[in-house]
Amino acid sequence: MSDSAILGLPFVQPAQAQKHVPVNEAFARLDALTQLTVKSVGATVPPIGAEGDVHAVGVGAGGGWSGQDGALAVFVNGGWSFVTPRLGWRAFRSDLGEVAVFNGSDWSAGAGSVSPSGAGFVHRSVEQDHTLGSGATSVVAGALPANAIVYGITGRVLSAIGGASSFQIGVSGSADRYGSGVGVGAGSWARGITGNPLTYYSDTDIVLTADGGNFNATGTFRLAVHFAELTLPSA
Repeated sequence: MSDSAILGLPFVQPAQAQKHVPVNEAFARLDALTQLTVKSVGATVPPIGAEGDVHAVGVGAGGGWSGQDGALAVFVNGGWSFVTPRLGWRAFRSDLGEVAVFNGSDWSAGAGSVSPSGAGFVHRSVEQDHTLGSGATSVVAGALPANAIVYGITGRVLSAIGGASSFQIGVSGSADRYGSGVGVGAGSWARGITGNPLTYYSDTDIVLTADGGNFNATGTFRLAVHFAELTLPSA
């Protein structure tokens, strides 16, 4: 046996020359895999790797990742080293700002639990900045994703919103579902929570409704949707 069973750390062999080589490689892998942070998940090899970077290799990768589908690619000593993740490994996905769990075939962002066949109970917070338009309402298109079980919406005014004295956060048919009387000054915030989580079965717009006037196409509102998803088991 030349490598450790879980992390694939190279062992020093009897009478091995240059013992520092496998020892330093093992340290480099431990440095990358402990408190694991994955910078991306996909098949595209970054043009430039930084020492200690970790990427999850997607299906059909080529170049320096060819034949490594599903592996973790660790940039060590100027090149790529590969580690096979195990079911249940956790990593922080820095591209999404979420913790992900390896479900046996893929990294499930936000998963709190994963079944033996990869079905996950996922919690996510998705954020975007919305520049307001003009008129009585301003629509954030498709902000509530299909099949999301939404707990609530939070937000903060990044730059002052003009034309209205306050505003509401909701959806078509329920203008204030996620908040009313939200201030328009920079730094104003909102925390809209429903009594029970609501499920949206198709992509749904968030609608901001002006009070005391109409929006005049100035101001930016940062909003975050907090929701759960149920992901499917593999075949």
